[in-house]
Amino acid sequence: MTLDIFPDHTRVNAHNHLEIAGCDVVALAREFGTPLYLFDDAHLHARAQEIHAAFHSRWRNTQILYATKAYYSPYLARILQAAGIGIDITSEGELEIARRVGLSPDQIYLHGNNKTPAEIRAALAFGVTHIVVDHLDELDRLAQIAAELNVAPRVLLRLAPAIDPHTHRYLATGIAESKFGLPLQTGAALHAARRIAQQTRLQFAGLHVHIGSQIFDLAPYRDAVAALTDFAAELRDAVGVETTEFDFGGGWGVSYTGAETSLRADVVAATIIAEFEKSKTVNPTSKILFEPGRALVAASAVALYTVGAIKEIAGVKTYVAVDGGMGDNIRPALYGATYTARVANKMHDAPAMRVAIAGRYCEQGDILIDAVDLPRVHVGDLIAIPCAGAYQIPMASNYNLIPRPAVIAVRAGNARLIRRRETADDLLRCDLDE
Repeated sequence: MTLDIFPDHTRVNAHNHLEIAGCDVVALAREFGTPLYLFDDAHLHARAQEIHAAFHSRWRNTQILYATKAYYSPYLARILQAAGIGIDITSEGELEIARRVGLSPDQIYLHGNNKTPAEIRAALAFGVTHIVVDHLDELDRLAQIAAELNVAPRVLLRLAPAIDPHTHRYLATGIAESKFGLPLQTGAALHAARRIAQQTRLQFAGLHVHIGSQIFDLAPYRDAVAALTDFAAELRDAVGVETTEFDFGGGWGVSYTGAETSLRADVVAATIIAEFEKSKTVNPTSKILFEPGRALVAASAVALYTVGAIKEIAGVKTYVAVDGGMGDNIRPALYGATYTARVANKMHDAPAMRVAIAGRYCEQGDILIDAVDLPRVHVGDLIAIPCAGAYQIPMASNYNLIPRPAVIAVRAGNARLIRRRETADDLLRCDLDE
């Protein structure tokens, strides 16, 4: 395996160790402990700027909204802010990070298929101007809170356009039976637009679609653009409202093992905007939005683990057990996500055994990698798993009451802690001892 799916500034140094951004990861593991997540700071900056430029250079009135669910922290928020990238949020916690770094409220879009009144109120009170409505029940709730706060939020309708993105069923969010969005076929989306037009406290702004994640086929994106622009024409004729904002979501695929080829931002941008320009509903002043998450952060990070045990079942399987697992990366257990690995302290050593990388948690399904060819592995070796930047830390848990790992950022030979490792006191802070 080459280093192609590792962060940009990765090499093998003279000690036969993995080195990222000038930092020997073996030394980092000794200093910060494992499990450890490290982000290539320069890689993140470059990726944010690349995605922003790919879309903005093709359509000037563009807003990139980072999908915070992939991973969000004050550290990352400042990088995105510097690149001119806004965010889509689904919680007060994500809103609080934006508030602390001083992100402009007009660069924040509130999403969610079941927003609580508290979340809506917090967003509107902060000055968030755009709400993505996911279902009919939400409209009355939103209008009531807007009236209480004397504001008039701009509303985008999230559509379920019945488009199959050819991905895992848990990652397909634009199909007809999805829990997300207003179905086009049932008339729910049209009904929602009519209700917004009748409201004095809600302003109809546009349409939103997110068809899924880990998509490598561009055809579903063309279909999504056509679905939104066709429905915009229907709304103009049937309801008399103009769609001024078109949010085409994100979800383009990232290679986790090297077996796939990650979709490039410029290719996705060119495809979507070319399709958009074909529509008769297009206005040169229309605002278009895109929501990359995984595509921006996944390849920027590597997870490091220490081997604690090796179990060889003769003629069957060899397990290499590490000090992390489903507690910091639930993706393999949740929907069969695949990864690859390297022995970070034996980078040039030839493969000598096929193993499964097993986690330490009390579940048979806690397997990070089912099969990978590695050099001869011993207790104390360091396992590096690339493409660890998305949907790992934000989905981490304290199963078995195990603290979540530390996170560091590395750049030009320097490392800094951006999230400390949890302690037992952290785990018990919310418990009341009666």
